[in-house]
Amino acid sequence: MHTKLSRTFVLTIAAGSILLLGCVQSDSGSNAADTASRPADTVGSASTPPPAPTPATADMRIEVDVKARQLHVLKGGQRTATHPVAVGSEKWPTRTGEWNITQVVWNPDWNPPDESWAEEREPRESGDPKNPMGRAQLVYDPPRSIHGTNQPSSIGKPVSHGSIRLANEVIVKLAQEVMESAGVAKDAAWYRETQQNRKQKQVIDLPKVVPIRVF
Repeated sequence: MHTKLSRTFVLTIAAGSILLLGCVQSDSGSNAADTASRPADTVGSASTPPPAPTPATADMRIEVDVKARQLHVLKGGQRTATHPVAVGSEKWPTRTGEWNITQVVWNPDWNPPDESWAEEREPRESGDPKNPMGRAQLVYDPPRSIHGTNQPSSIGKPVSHGSIRLANEVIVKLAQEVMESAGVAKDAAWYRETQQNRKQKQVIDLPKVVPIRVF
């Protein structure tokens, strides 16, 4: 009697195991088929866009010492020139930090920024004697930038609204140096025409950035 029950029990367990294995195999096959039938872009983790390429850097660097009110030009790690600058006032200080100069604007126009001090100011076109931007502009942290000025007596003083001012003859030379270091090729005729035609704005995007540190 016991022998028959044992055999019956063993057969029942074996049959259950076969059924269980059949279910597992069936489920596994179903999952593989579902995965194969899904579009490739839905299988696995979501794809991420490639990182933006790092811009090339020119072999030139600009440093601005706000307290000393001086701008230093460095090439190949060596200081090649120093120029006096006007910087922000106590109420509108020049922001310190590190950026990249990405654009040179010749004969820039001026649009009042969205700040309280400029609420009643009028836009000024390129070449307008009342345009505060001067002959050229180096863009690194809009609306603040390095630019020329129609007030040469302000150079060396803390009187701007955060921007860095250079004398017009200095910004013209510096803008050309920045373009050449960044790989922008222009001949002497182009620079001469640009400086003579004060009402024609020229915007130059730099293929290589020029680092700037303001401290």
